[in-house]
Amino acid sequence: MWFASGKLSWIPLYFAILVLLVLKYKKQSWWLIILILPLITVSDQLAASIIRPLFQRLRPSHTEGLQNLLHYVNGYTGGQYGFVSAHTLNVFSLATYLSKTTHKNIRWLPYVLFPWAFFVSYSRIYLGVHYPTDVIVPIFLGILNGLLFFWIYRKMKPLIFRDSLSTIDNNDK
Repeated sequence: MWFASGKLSWIPLYFAILVLLVLKYKKQSWWLIILILPLITVSDQLAASIIRPLFQRLRPSHTEGLQNLLHYVNGYTGGQYGFVSAHTLNVFSLATYLSKTTHKNIRWLPYVLFPWAFFVSYSRIYLGVHYPTDVIVPIFLGILNGLLFFWIYRKMKPLIFRDSLSTIDNNDK
């Protein structure tokens, strides 16, 4: 489970997706890829800078009475507050966005991304740094964030690729 939660372990998967996007969409891949940065920034800041300070719910690993009952992998206990899981919000935002933007050209991608997102989310509970609700709520928030960025992608695509829309999937509705 440590592997699923370690951000460095995500690099091979995300690098493979990046290469796949470039190979499939060629020059037009940059816009699809560029939107990933604000997508992750919004989801991460929503969790870390807005929701966690607002609710201030302690993680299980920081809750008196539970601390001694939990097992810790590599001594990891996370930060003080855990509602909501930024890992979960980030991976579900990305999975939703990429699944929607590539659904006509890379049909199998959701079958990789969503199981990975659920695995990452479960790992957060397993490691004792989140309650189940800490990952359930950001699943829905991540899906909404992914849909928001898909909407932005669809609105901006015709403006950016006026002359080359024939090489991009025009049916991503």
